[in-house]
Amino acid sequence: MNMERKNILWLILVRLIIISSLLVSAVIIQFSASEFLPIIPFYYLILFAYFLSLFYFLGYLWKKNYVFQAALQIFFDLLLITTLVYISGGLTGSFYFLYVFAIIAAGIVLSRRAAYFIAALSAIFFGLLVDGMYFGIIPYFRPEQFRELSLGYVLFTMFMAWAIFFVIAFLINYLTGNLRITKEELRLAQKELEIKERLAAAGQISASIAHEIRNPLAAISGSVQVLKDELQLDSEQKNLMTIILKESERISQTIEQFLDLASPERQAFTSVNLPDLISDTLTLLQASGELNGNIRVEGNFEASGIHYYGNSNQFKQVFWNLTKNAIKAMPDGGTLTIDFLAPNRNELCLRFADTGVGMTEEDKARLFEPFYSGFENGRGLGMAVVRRIVDDYEGKIEVNSELDRGTEILITLPLRNRNKKKR
Repeated sequence: MNMERKNILWLILVRLIIISSLLVSAVIIQFSASEFLPIIPFYYLILFAYFLSLFYFLGYLWKKNYVFQAALQIFFDLLLITTLVYISGGLTGSFYFLYVFAIIAAGIVLSRRAAYFIAALSAIFFGLLVDGMYFGIIPYFRPEQFRELSLGYVLFTMFMAWAIFFVIAFLINYLTGNLRITKEELRLAQKELEIKERLAAAGQISASIAHEIRNPLAAISGSVQVLKDELQLDSEQKNLMTIILKESERISQTIEQFLDLASPERQAFTSVNLPDLISDTLTLLQASGELNGNIRVEGNFEASGIHYYGNSNQFKQVFWNLTKNAIKAMPDGGTLTIDFLAPNRNELCLRFADTGVGMTEEDKARLFEPFYSGFENGRGLGMAVVRRIVDDYEGKIEVNSELDRGTEILITLPLRNRNKKKR
């Protein structure tokens, strides 16, 4: 709506500039060439155009039906231009170039189709006027404007004008199409920049918090390890101790990822067995009770045997966050599908798909923003970390989601050479 409103104002202002330019030109030429055109009717026409512009401005202030207003304005512009061409002598005058401005305005303010439509209307109005004047159906505005013109000249000039009208429509559509694409790319780039700025802010906050947590966490983990080794525990107690140690280790890794948001460091790369990492993630979630019998896990990940040259801790964090989000999206149970795909020889694609609640358009747009979460009690950091890691590998993430139909996340990574250094 704001863009349509700006376009209407732009159209009104440009029209006033053109009308004023014509008025100034007429005044100047009136004193140098009295045969230029009928001055008094021309001034009346200019005055009427100013009156219409005032009416258009009131419509602009009305703040409704901007597209209809623009179409109506351009249509009346065609009528005014045709009238001006008529009183200037038709083909003997020199004002039929003004049709070009109406075509340009339609292409910019309305749509690509509208530009061709206005070009066709311009051709019809100009053609009917020229034919009517040539065959005597429409009399010349002033008898002295009559010139003996050959039919060949009339047809050539008319067809040439028609060709120019449609060429202008094509060019303005081409330019505005590229402009719209550029603006959309700029909007996406701006959104990307905002996300990266938030990631940087999240990283700085995470770094300060992580430094305060890491030492107490190490003390807790060490104490539990000592108790596990020295106390006589039954199997259930040992299992609980093991879960505490594993969760402490996971939290420690998460803290490292938070630190990576603020100041990413060089990671140790090895050949990583991705299916094993996914299986470990699922095992941990089953042990914690988050992945229960209501959720079925399927896919080709176990049989794929995919190895990737990267950092195992980073991939653990990716799989953990994606799986946790899928579980949260299926509070009443469902199916989590994990597949490895190979779209081509140079890329690896990982697919996480759930049959959960899905996401709104706002949730999708803000999925990777730090501290924004679509889940109750969510902290909004998991997907920000995933995005940062995928960016580190020069990969890309695609999110497909519909409310009540589930979510599909596709992560595409370039296949890496073992000797390729991480930048």
